[in-house]
Amino acid sequence: VARFTNTKIENYQGDIYALCKDQHGCRYLQKQLETRNPDTIHLVFVETNQHVVELMTDPFGNYLCQKLLEFSNDEQRTVLINNAAPQMVKIALNQHGTRALQKMIEFISTPEQIQTIIRALKDQVVQLIQDLNGNHVIQKCLNRLSPEDAQFIFDAVGTNCVVVGTHRHGCCVLQRCIDHASGYQKAQLISQITENAFSLVQDPFGNYVLQYIVDLAEPVFTNPLCYSFQTSIPTLSKQKFSSNVVEKCIRGAEPAIATMMIEEMLNVNELEKMLRDSFANYVVQTALDYAEPKTRERLVEAIKPLLPAIRQTPYGRRIQSKILGAEGTEQRLSGLSTPHDVSSPGQIPLGGQMTPGSAGGFASQGPSGLQQYADSTYTPTQQLNYVASGVTGNSQFTPLASMAQNSHAHHLSNGSATFSHFSPATNQSSVHQPVPLYGRLGQTNGFNYF
Repeated sequence: VARFTNTKIENYQGDIYALCKDQHGCRYLQKQLETRNPDTIHLVFVETNQHVVELMTDPFGNYLCQKLLEFSNDEQRTVLINNAAPQMVKIALNQHGTRALQKMIEFISTPEQIQTIIRALKDQVVQLIQDLNGNHVIQKCLNRLSPEDAQFIFDAVGTNCVVVGTHRHGCCVLQRCIDHASGYQKAQLISQITENAFSLVQDPFGNYVLQYIVDLAEPVFTNPLCYSFQTSIPTLSKQKFSSNVVEKCIRGAEPAIATMMIEEMLNVNELEKMLRDSFANYVVQTALDYAEPKTRERLVEAIKPLLPAIRQTPYGRRIQSKILGAEGTEQRLSGLSTPHDVSSPGQIPLGGQMTPGSAGGFASQGPSGLQQYADSTYTPTQQLNYVASGVTGNSQFTPLASMAQNSHAHHLSNGSATFSHFSPATNQSSVHQPVPLYGRLGQTNGFNYF
């Protein structure tokens, strides 16, 4: 490293190509290019442009090429692109070359350069997409080129959408193609994918492409895709990968389309198989969640006779819970009762209006007519009303010493308590700690105290 300190680049004229493949020499040259001195850039360019293919695939030389592409002028960059063009696919497939080529594409600046790259890559688009390194070059083209210039990519993936979509890297590139395509291009591409949906839907990678289309939430794309699965919903629901797509369609499709899909599940024989299947049961659960009310009611009625047979399975219990939970909610909403409607023995309403009571005290008038007595200062004895065997009576009781305060704690059998304070001067009672609307008091010897 010390040999490059304070050394002018002119001293290495004639040796620059060799320095490019040396770790420290390459770093030295990169720093020289970062000065943006035209003479320095020209000197490096002259000694390296004929070796651009070799340097772009070199562990150290590729970094020099990236810097040179960044700081060279349009004319120099055109020469570098033209020299790399015959071996551009080879460069793209190389672990070092892919980075240098992406940088080359990033800095293209003239129509001539764009056309050179298109001509170099257009015949090997599918091969590049399926390669660990090459797929990044195609994605860089999608990011950098206009939709019109990227048409060669859309043509290739559209024609080979099954080959591309069922590939580990290809399914990701196909989704990026959908993102970058313009209106007509996107419609054309999605149409080609939809025509091959049945081949993609059951594939571990292809199913993600179809889910991505549904996630666009555009009926013009979603509806034809859902129709392509018509008559095959139960079959697709029982397959690991396609079941995910069916669920996504039921969630994202228009109500009429989702109903059409759910209708296919209502066949008793098919429904029983789906309920027992480790994948299809999730489709049924999704249908229960997203179906229109009338369709859901029909589905529930079809499921109910089958519940006893699947109740012991984990998914059977979940489906039963969904059905019973929904029905319980409906019953609670349709049959809500008020405290006026129900008053069970031993329950008292804790809310209400304060009215004068006996023995100088005051009572809280509950909604069911029961009274709870309170006093601003507890006397040694208080009046206690009770009911026993249908007969109303009263007796005296002595409150706990701990309750002989202006703030009184009424403890309930469920462990909660309300602290109330009554002021005779204002005829108002304030509750300092909230409690449940109803609390159950203890029962002693058949007496219900109130």
